[in-house]
Amino acid sequence: MSHPPDAESVKRMQKALDARTAQLQAVSKDFEQFAYSVSHDLRAPLRALEGFSKILLEDYGDKVDAEGKRCLEILVSGAHKASVMIEDLLIMSRLSRRTYMPAMIDMDQLASDSVKVLPTKGTNIQFKVHSLPEAWADSGLTAEIFQRLLENAVKFSSKKPQPRIEIGGERDGEFNKYWVRDNGAGFDMKYVSRLFGVFQKLHGEQEFDGRGIGLAVAQRLARRQGGEVHAEGKPGEGATFTFTLPAQKSEDDTL
Repeated sequence: MSHPPDAESVKRMQKALDARTAQLQAVSKDFEQFAYSVSHDLRAPLRALEGFSKILLEDYGDKVDAEGKRCLEILVSGAHKASVMIEDLLIMSRLSRRTYMPAMIDMDQLASDSVKVLPTKGTNIQFKVHSLPEAWADSGLTAEIFQRLLENAVKFSSKKPQPRIEIGGERDGEFNKYWVRDNGAGFDMKYVSRLFGVFQKLHGEQEFDGRGIGLAVAQRLARRQGGEVHAEGKPGEGATFTFTLPAQKSEDDTL
């Protein structure tokens, strides 16, 4: 018959766990700094590559044959795409390094403000915003989550004849659940694990513009606050993205 660990054993295990947690946090911080440094240092050579390639095309394009011109165009396009990806990584890094400052948030106001700043010109999207419970979170980071999820919903519902986006929320124990639901392109649930990967896309660029980083940012910012983003969808019938946030102040609000 096994016996529960005594107080001294529990103390040793907790100390070992704390040490391991500190090691993992240090490794994560070092990796973030490395990724930021590499991304930052790559910007200048990529911009030079793109710029000089454009000069060759504009000033000497008539002096090379069709194949040479095609190669230069590929070079310009590739350098530009790489530069944009680097900028996206830097944005993600900056958001992840922002100081976490939790407080009680008026989620009704935050959701309303997020809808107002959405780029919806030229669309006829109908928004429906339900009453949302308050959350204990960082208002800046949470606004970014809403922005990424709403931009995603706008993009993938824009080709529907009557696009609709719904925002709602409810209390669920110690956490609140908030969702952004659209009636757009949707997705196959067997690919759901790919949605939150950096530069992962389920739709081709010919169908929908985008670089596959918005949902990855939303997931990282939700986890930074002790929450999570989940997704459900069906091809052609829309998608629902749900994220969780603490409902009230916890003992440890220094995530």
